[in-house]
Amino acid sequence: MHPESARDFITRRQWLWSGGAGFGALALGAMDAHAGANPAAGKPGHAPARAKRVIFLFMEGGPSHIDTFDPKPLLNKLAGQKLPPSFGTVITSMGTADAPLLASQRQWKRHGRGGLWVSDWLPNIAQRADDLVVVRSVWCDAINHSAGVCQMNTGVTMGGRPSLGSWVVYGLGSENENLPGFVVLTDGSASVTNGARNWGAGFMPAAYQGAKFETTGPTLPGLASTEKIEPSRQARRGELLAELNRAHANRSPEDTELAARIASQELAFRMQAAAPEAVDLTHETPATRTLYGIDRKETANFGKMCLMARRLAERGVRFIQLYSGAGSRWDAHANIEKNHTLMCGATDLPIAGLLADLKQRGLLDDTLVVWGGEFGRTPMSEKGDGRDHNPWGFTMFMAGAGLTGGRVVGSTDELGLRAVDHKLHVHDFHATILALLGLDHEKVLWRHKGRPERPTVNEGVPSTLILG
Repeated sequence: MHPESARDFITRRQWLWSGGAGFGALALGAMDAHAGANPAAGKPGHAPARAKRVIFLFMEGGPSHIDTFDPKPLLNKLAGQKLPPSFGTVITSMGTADAPLLASQRQWKRHGRGGLWVSDWLPNIAQRADDLVVVRSVWCDAINHSAGVCQMNTGVTMGGRPSLGSWVVYGLGSENENLPGFVVLTDGSASVTNGARNWGAGFMPAAYQGAKFETTGPTLPGLASTEKIEPSRQARRGELLAELNRAHANRSPEDTELAARIASQELAFRMQAAAPEAVDLTHETPATRTLYGIDRKETANFGKMCLMARRLAERGVRFIQLYSGAGSRWDAHANIEKNHTLMCGATDLPIAGLLADLKQRGLLDDTLVVWGGEFGRTPMSEKGDGRDHNPWGFTMFMAGAGLTGGRVVGSTDELGLRAVDHKLHVHDFHATILALLGLDHEKVLWRHKGRPERPTVNEGVPSTLILG
């Protein structure tokens, strides 16, 4: 090729576009139109929304429902005995469950106008009882942590599908073009089971995936400039890059991947200023820091995360997910008393503070707060003083979004082993969350390789009892 002809060089894709395959390229562009869309752009839902955003408090490892929100007097009465034959054979993560039943050592009281049962492990959340809808009948398909965490986040037990947060951002966009629509915060140095797959976008463009914010040091280390340059010069660099990208995009209108990449770069530039400010707690009052337990050693870490979540919610982030117990630290196969005393002690006050703060600021009315893990714990003992995984019936709670609180939805059997009334599979639970956001889970559609894909894997029904 001669140097003078270089400016006339076109790619194979450009040649196809202009040389007879234009109609095919147009069809491809229409089919992939969403791939280049800006996820920060707000979009209308399918119905009036009761919530604008979600804060999902994920207790990784599986908190025990029968020691927190679902008291079982018969369990203590039969403690030490084998599971009665009428409850059937149970295969747990450790094999056939023939261990004796383990009594709960908790003290229980009714709280609020609705008389909600909450154990002494969660005394501060108990004070918010009238804000809670306690769902005692959730169930899933997973027996181990990897599959359970994956399903609670993506709807299936194996990786590869978009997370619930990704579907929400795809369906509604964000309210703040300077911040991601989906943000993840984790506690501790351990990695969350499955890692970034839990907040990944699967077969959708990466623009819809969650952005993991750090709770110590730089919020997003990847955004920090490696050079010490003046902000004005950095801005001029960004403007030049944007100009070059747009020029290239104009020559390649069918390249949706390029459009998505440009949108991502522009968001990253805007986030350099917006993200650090959003999680800067230095201007919060001492009273607010005390409300979240930031001035106490045992609650400081999760308290900071909950306060960050409130600040992100104020700034229009659509889906905020907080992981307590990263690395399955709620897992209590042995010594559940020590394990759950520690984990509940670290989260109870911050979560109650979050609910109170959202309410006093008028944010709880249009924010949906969700609490729970990947599954619950069995009534049978393990290692003498622990409990195994229980996917057949466990508890989650919701608050806010205009829901009538102080009530229970669904139930498990007399020992807390299986959901028996108003059973809600994870798909039903996800469909309910989407409905509160004004999204019809059957109409949130993405075509992947010609197949219509939906957030609830083409299943699920929103709970009319939760919605009221």
